[in-house]
This record gives sequence, structure tokens and C-alpha cells, in this order.
Amino acid sequence: MSVTDRAHKELHQQAAAEAARRYEDSTPERERVEGRLAAGVRFPDSPDALAVRADRILDRGGLSPSAVVADIHREAMDLPDANERIIDLSNELQAWSFLPRGVRAGATVARIIRRRDGRELPHGTGFLVSPRLLMTNHHVLPDESFARTCFAEFNAQVTADNLPDTVVRMELDPQTFFAADRRLDFALVALAPTVDGPTPGEIFGWNRLSVQTGKLVLGEKVNIIGHPSGRLKEIALRDNAVLVRLDDFVHYTTDTEPGNSGSPVFNDQWEVVALHHSGVPKKDDQGRVLRKDGRPWQQGDGDDAIEWVANEGVRISSILKHLAGLDLDPGRRALLAEMGPDAGLDQAMTTAPAVPAAAPGSQPERTSAVPGVTTPPVPGARATVPMTENGTGILRPRVGLRARSTAFGGRQHLVFLHGRDQQEKYPDELRLSWTAGLNRGLTLASLPTLDPEDVWFPFYGTRLHDLVSGRESTAEPIGLDRVSAAAAAEVFAAESPTGSYERLLYEAAARAGMPQNGPAATEGFGSGLAGALHRPLSWLAARSDLDEWTIATFLRDVDLYLGDGAVRQAVLDSVMETMPTGGELVLVTHSLGTVVGMDLLTRLPDGLDPVLLVTAGSPLGLDGVNERLLAHGPHQPPRVRDWVNVWCPTDAVAIGCPLEDERWGKLTQLAVSNGRDRAHKIEEYLGHPKAAREIRGVLRT
Repeated sequence: MSVTDRAHKELHQQAAAEAARRYEDSTPERERVEGRLAAGVRFPDSPDALAVRADRILDRGGLSPSAVVADIHREAMDLPDANERIIDLSNELQAWSFLPRGVRAGATVARIIRRRDGRELPHGTGFLVSPRLLMTNHHVLPDESFARTCFAEFNAQVTADNLPDTVVRMELDPQTFFAADRRLDFALVALAPTVDGPTPGEIFGWNRLSVQTGKLVLGEKVNIIGHPSGRLKEIALRDNAVLVRLDDFVHYTTDTEPGNSGSPVFNDQWEVVALHHSGVPKKDDQGRVLRKDGRPWQQGDGDDAIEWVANEGVRISSILKHLAGLDLDPGRRALLAEMGPDAGLDQAMTTAPAVPAAAPGSQPERTSAVPGVTTPPVPGARATVPMTENGTGILRPRVGLRARSTAFGGRQHLVFLHGRDQQEKYPDELRLSWTAGLNRGLTLASLPTLDPEDVWFPFYGTRLHDLVSGRESTAEPIGLDRVSAAAAAEVFAAESPTGSYERLLYEAAARAGMPQNGPAATEGFGSGLAGALHRPLSWLAARSDLDEWTIATFLRDVDLYLGDGAVRQAVLDSVMETMPTGGELVLVTHSLGTVVGMDLLTRLPDGLDPVLLVTAGSPLGLDGVNERLLAHGPHQPPRVRDWVNVWCPTDAVAIGCPLEDERWGKLTQLAVSNGRDRAHKIEEYLGHPKAAREIRGVLRT
């Protein structure tokens, strides 16, 4: 039975009443915090909370390590003072990426609209927390029946020119997934995919929720993006302090209105820390809610007349813990797992019933939340076996994919060329993911989207992996899974075909600002740790969005490709197996694929005309890379009419960008700000409207 309008209003008032009760019960703690704030204590929290928060800020790139060194090393500080100063600096010194990352976070926020009596009425706010799941309040979407009367509006906002943006409607799909809890006042509902296939998260992005601690401390600033009173999207930015942290709720001072119900509450690193759910009304001694004019509030006065003294949000960690305890079928559990590893919800994935064994050496696939669709296995994860509706397993080859012959009139060819570490993935899903990223950028640029089947996708991932893992390696008896990244780098350096691995690593660190003289301890990295390669690895990791293992293994594969002629030839041969032979070529490359692509351009048939080259997240700016290309050194790519190089400052692979050497010739340089923990992801690069516009601009409809 659906919730009636009267019952819905009662739920909203009940949430406000319970928030007011918690606010009153926590008065001693709040007054203590406010007193310490008034006395000049910036963050009146426990030393342990300050330490965890400071570690997370540094770990998540929320503050430049050089800024920490320059400020903290000016005077001797004990650990609590240093941690507090790190948090303070993160509030004072916002990187240039603060605003564009806020824009990207805002793209995930939608206005929830309710259909009633032939009208469409603004009802609340929600935000994407996975490719298909939208989070809001229980009092906004109390049950599945009520959710069926609502839909979500993305881009309900004005542009930078103060013009109305293009609103995109998404229908709610509670039959696929719906979960809610009245006490925590949250609801989680699936959105229906768009007609042309991409999920909402692939178009607008989504917030990676984390069950971990350290996302905020008392006194820290928070930001809220929502649709107050059903208006176009607005933001309450940073002038908001956390006052009280309860087991499941937080109280903060924020200028919000009733329509903000269901809005995400962000810290300054744009991590969601809470789900905004209610204002706290001011009450008199008799417990009556007061109006702004001091008189008792009555039914019919409206929420706008109430004097709100604070706001309350539900802690994200509490919601995630609740979701982890739900008894769900495998399909719905898989949807939760798509929220990502930080959410802590992938551990409860259930294993499907056994089916006949697959071919020797093959790996089973994971089941997907979407019937008939499978996803590749995740290294280290518990294996599950896909089941089709008739109970048979699916085996799919990992080979390159050709575009359909009618794509772009049959005379233009869009080719995606991937990077390393793709050996366990399937080309059809990679092509879909790349296209989804590009379509998100095209949607933001108000341009027509593309069909994945119109894209060529050469695949060399398995071949490269076999060549790398098949080499005689001293790493095998060591067991790289049991040693540090620095120790593994020492092995990679010893096995480098041309002895260039160490040079490549040190050049990347130097270009990232590592001092060339003096002990590593000068900047606080590498002090007391064995291994000559630890210092450049830790330096790169501290200044980027990638970990030491990713950096070490990426440079290993680049070094092997450039230094071993057999590896290079095998990779190029694998790519050429799935390439058009004539017409106009639009070549979009990523990571190691940008290096392969530069070599590939020297081997194209005469009838294939490269009209556009896109390099994303590229290491071409490193001399240790470009000097070993087939064309040797910085050079204008042969026969290419236009070249766009897109890079992110926190992407350690793109060290050396922008490409400033004049020998590269004329090219367009695009600096972008990718999402946290996704600095090197191709979907992030292609999801920027400027990059997408460059690609779409040369393609015929």
C-alpha cells in the first residue's frame, strides 16, 4: 500500500522531531564544542580523530605534500598539533581542482519530481552512488509504490552563462532495487537505463561512498548541493561547521531549506560524509516549534516559516553498515557491490551454484545485476559463475572488435586503443565502458552520443600479459605478491632489457618535483627505508592519484614494450589485426596505448588517413619514453591532421605533460581534473565535454 500524502507529511515532521530531540539530548556536547571553537580551537575533536583525518587528507590528495612540509617544518610541532595543522591547511589552501571537482560532484545530484493528479511537483533531492543507484531520504521515497510515482531530473540547473541547462529525465526502477530504513531515514533506488543503453552513472558519474573513518572532524567545513524548495540546483559552500558527531548522525550549521532533503553532504575533498535529511527547528520551553517571528508554529504555516537552528545528516558509514546486513538475492547484492570497494559491500557477494567446469586455464565470470550481461573476473575476488536463463555458462574470446560497416558512412573509423593491465577483461565490455565515458562527455557538451558498435577496438591485453609473464624472471621465486612495490621495482630494474627502467622511474619523479640533491628525509618521504627506488616511487605516489604498485608495474610494461623488440612487434601485430585499411582514422589512445599508437602511425597503410589523434593520460613527455619510439624523440605524428593531448595533474602516468617541446609540433593541450581515485581512468578523460567535443567534431553523424 502506498504512503498517502498525509502520512508522507507526517514522516517528514517525524524526522524533524527526532532530529530536534537528538539536538536537545546532545546539548552538553554541542556547547562544549561551541565553547572550544569560541576559544580559538579550530577542530575540537579527539587526537585519534585528528590523526585519522590528517592521514586521509594526505592519502587522498586533499593537500599538496610540499605545502605540508613548507608549513609544518617551519617550527617544531608535536603530532596532535601537526595533524590539526594539516586539516587546517586543507581548509585554507584549496587546489585549483576544488571547483571543477565540485562541478563533477554536482553532476551526480538530481531533483526528484513526483507525478500527482496530472501535475509534476518538485519533491526532494537525490544523488548517484553507483552506476544505477540513487540515494535519498526515506521520507522522500517511503516505499516502492510511492517511488513509482517519481522520476529524477539531472542537469536541473543554470549553466556558467546563467542559461537553463538541458534537463535529463531518468525514471526510477524500484522493482530492480529498493531499500529504505525509517530510523536512518535513507532510501536507495535503482534508475532505469537510458534508451540508448548507458547507465545514469556512466553519463553523470557517481559518488564513491566509503565506510572508512576519517572523512571529517568536529569544526570542519562541509558543502551541500541540492534543490532547496524544488528550485534549480544550488550549493551551500564551506560556511558550515560540524558541531556534533553522534553514532549515526551529525549536526552542522548550514543554510538549507526543506527541498534539500536527500542532498549529499561533502567534505572539502568532495567525499560524501552524510545524507542530509532534516533541519532542526527551534523550540520553546513547552517543546513547541517556533516561527522566525518567535510565535509558535502551526500547521499551514509552512516549513519556510520555521526558525531552523541547525541541520542533521545521517552518517554515510552507518547507512553502508545497514546495507551490508540486508538479506538480498544475488542480483540485488551485485548492484550494491557496484558502489565500489570502499563501500565495503562487495564482501557479501554470494557464490552462484556450480556449473560444469570451464575450459582448462580459463576463469569464470562474475554474475551481473543486469540479466544476460556478464562482467569480467576481479583479481583476488571470490570467483562466481555466470548463469544464463537456461542455465548454461558463457565463454567469450578476448579478441579485437571491428566496427559495423555502416558506421559514420563507412568512410570514417573511430578506433579506441587501450593501455596495459587489460588481460582479464573482455573487449566488448571495455568498448562499452570507453563509449559510455565518451557519451557522458558528449551529453555534457549537448552533442549526439555514439553507439559502441560503431567503434573499432583492437585488443592486445592478453598478448602483452603473456609476453611479460612468460619471460624468465627472478621475480617468480621472490613472489611479487609478498614484497613491497619498491622491492619489486628493484627486480624490474634488474630485468630491464636495456637497463632503462631505473632511469625512467627517476626521470618521472624528477619531473614531479623530487629534489635531486640531499636526503629524501628533507621532504619527509623515504626516510629510513631501504631500497634506492623507494624514494622516487613514494614521491610519485604522494603527488598523484596512483599507488606505488601501479606506478612500478606501469613503468615496467612501458620499459618492456620499448626495450624488447619482440614484445613491441607482437603488440603492434595484435593491434594491426583489428584496424581499418582505408578511409579516415580517428585514433583515441590511452596510457601505454598512446606509446603504441605513436609507433602504429608509422605503419599505417597509405589508404588510411589519420584525421585526429587523441592521447589521454600519456607518458610521452618523458624522454625515457619518446627517445625510444620508432620515430625517436619528440616529433609531429606522421600524417596526422590534428592532435589533442588530454592530461590530469594528479595522474602519475601523465608526468611530463603538457608536451612543451616544440618538436612535437602543433597540438591542442587539455588539462582536466579527474575524480578522486580515478585520475588515470580513460572513462574520466573521455567524460570531459571539451575532450568529447574534439572527438565528435570530426565525426560525421
